[in-house]
This record gives sequence, C-alpha cells and structure tokens, in this order.
Amino acid sequence: MLALPFDNVFLIPGALPRTAHPNPKDDLMHSVWLGEYLGTFILILLGSGVCASTSLEKTYAKGAGWIVVTAGWAFAVLCGVLTAQAFGSSGAHLNPAITFANAVNSGDFSQLALYWSAQLLGAMTAAIFTWLIFYPHWAITPDPATKLGVFCTGPAIKHLPSNFLSEVAGTFVLVLVANAIGSHGVAPNGTAGGLAPLLVACLVWGIGLSLGSTTGYAINPARDFGPRIMHAILPIAGKGGSNFGYAWVPIVGDLTGAALAGALVHFGHL
Repeated sequence: MLALPFDNVFLIPGALPRTAHPNPKDDLMHSVWLGEYLGTFILILLGSGVCASTSLEKTYAKGAGWIVVTAGWAFAVLCGVLTAQAFGSSGAHLNPAITFANAVNSGDFSQLALYWSAQLLGAMTAAIFTWLIFYPHWAITPDPATKLGVFCTGPAIKHLPSNFLSEVAGTFVLVLVANAIGSHGVAPNGTAGGLAPLLVACLVWGIGLSLGSTTGYAINPARDFGPRIMHAILPIAGKGGSNFGYAWVPIVGDLTGAALAGALVHFGHL
C-alpha cells in the first residue's frame, strides 16, 4: 500500500495551519524535509508492521486478514500525516506521487528532490526498524515471498497491463478525492483543523478495500521502492529475491496516475 498529502488537502499551499514557533526558520527540529522524513518513517513503520504482524509466523496477529491490513495502513497514514505536520511539513505528502501531482498542478517542479529524498529515506529507515522489531520471526517463516510482502508490493496474479492499470487507478483516486476533500465545493471555508488527515486516512482505507487486492496498492513509490531496496540489502533470514523486475509498476504507474489526477485538479480548478 500507500500514503499522502495535504495542501488543499495538499495541492493548495497554506490550506492547513502550521504549528506556530517563535522562529520557525531557526528551529532545526521543524522543517519540510524533517516533517516528510519522520512522517514517512511513521507511515511505513506502522504499515509494514501490520503486514509483518498478519503474515509472519508466531505473531499474535498471524492470519488476521485483509481488513486488518487495510485498516492498519489507514491508521498509519493518519499517524504519518500528523507527525509530518507537527514537524514542519504542513502539506504532509509522504508520497512521491503526491508531490508529483502537486508539481503538475502548480507547474513548479523545483521541490521534487527535497520531498522525494526525505520520503525515500524515511521509508528505508522504517524498513530497517521493521526487520529488527520482527527479527526472530523471519527465520521461522519459511516462504520468501511472504517475507518480501512485508517490505513491498507484488501482484496477486502477474499480468503487467492489469497490474499497471491498478496502480494508476488507485493513485488517481487518491489524488483526486484528497483534493476534493479540501475543495471549495466541499469545504468553502476550509477544512476544520485535524479533519482532513482523518478523511484522507478513510480514503486510503477505501482504496485498499476496493482496489487494493490485486497488487497490494502501493499508490506510493517511496513506500514500495525504499523498503524493496532494504530487503535486498538487509541480512533477512531465508529471504529470496527482491523482485526488482516488478518494481517499475508501482513507480511508473503511481506517477502516471498522479499526473493524470494533478492535471484534472488543475484544469478543474479544485
């Protein structure tokens, strides 16, 4: 699965209030980069955690199922967004696709490196912690594919055109509906403080329940690629390959869906 954003809910700068600090530019603990890094870290730690809890051997949640996985990722989005906003990223993208949609909408691509670096590193750090927290469970889980599924997504049935379309559609819905939440037609006076993150978490839950079961709904390139890199690097007991041959699907598919939705948001004046 995925994650998100917020400047209209995330495409209109300044739609959500920033936490007041006496000298925010001098406060090293509050910046867009740190907010994106920590928010993505929390998102992936909790999201990968629910995947590990429901799939690895001898966890109390083993076999809990898809409802638990999708709910866990929705709560992970909520917690990640709140963390990002608290530490200086009012937009709380936590997702390269969201940042790309923002750029397509605004025509300003200058911030991609800033956001993408924080998001990717946050996801990679979270993958390391996931490995350590569940350390004794890797060795007793026999299936390498199950272990890989904790870190990144893969198709239930490998059919690349359908898999690609699934990621495009999921990310398109994410961007479009998240923007609808903060649009003038829905919230003419702005979204109430704290409500937008909760609604976007519900949106992610809905995407997971309705569209996510074919590919695991990455809808977030950093969520998929960062942990996939760490799966390849870390000495995980009994792991197999990291399936980099599939890795382009949740990258190109998600960015494509984001670009299409970002363009629609732009020309629709949401």
